[in-house]
Amino acid sequence: MDKKKDVIQKTDADAILLAKTLLREARYGALGVLDPEMGAPSVSRAGVATDMDGTPLILISLLASHTRSLLADPRCSLLLGEPGKGDALAHPRISINCRAVRLERGSALEARARRRYLNRNPKAKLYVDLGDFSFFRLEVQNASLNGGFGKAYLLTPPNLLTNSPALDALAASEQGALDHMNADHLDAIAVYAHHFAREKSDGWTVIGFDPDGMDIASGDVVRRVFFPQPLAEAGELRKVLVEMARTGRAA
Repeated sequence: MDKKKDVIQKTDADAILLAKTLLREARYGALGVLDPEMGAPSVSRAGVATDMDGTPLILISLLASHTRSLLADPRCSLLLGEPGKGDALAHPRISINCRAVRLERGSALEARARRRYLNRNPKAKLYVDLGDFSFFRLEVQNASLNGGFGKAYLLTPPNLLTNSPALDALAASEQGALDHMNADHLDAIAVYAHHFAREKSDGWTVIGFDPDGMDIASGDVVRRVFFPQPLAEAGELRKVLVEMARTGRAA
């Protein structure tokens, strides 16, 4: 009898949605690396954002032991998901096995990572330009999702990441769209937060767009709002946002 098959459930749409939500809402996570001197795992906390396709992004100092470990061996893991009230093990979390890729300073990938990371973690502006800090993409290899007791799933990169023809064009226009929404349409963002994210608080802004949805924030709280359908092209963003605002107001 295969015990593993008894424990791991079939990865379905709900599991994928939960996994993507945990990934997109994370502002920090537990980063596991292999210490080359000790030959043993080592875990530390790292600030987290996501690239346009959902790939985790971290900003870490070359003076830190975990950075030296990643440069020696890029294999790592990232644990995301925050406990709430009661038993911490009853709350969803995801462990992602990755390979860390350091982004070249001044490259297009690094500029995009910087922009998206600072939109998610604005306090990092205090140290992002220090010479010892670098951005890394954590290329997803596979993931293990625990949705609570008896809800274990294995995920592949296509389950977790977004592959869309709209990625590049949306990345190019994203900041302009964010600035416009946050300057002129805070009322619509409040609708997204209250209706789609089921939040009661105020003070929400949009901090990220991608083909699957948007990330909104109020203070240190980040929430994920998925579009009704993934964007096929960047030009669809405005229409989708208008329709979602209309739907939320009508409800």
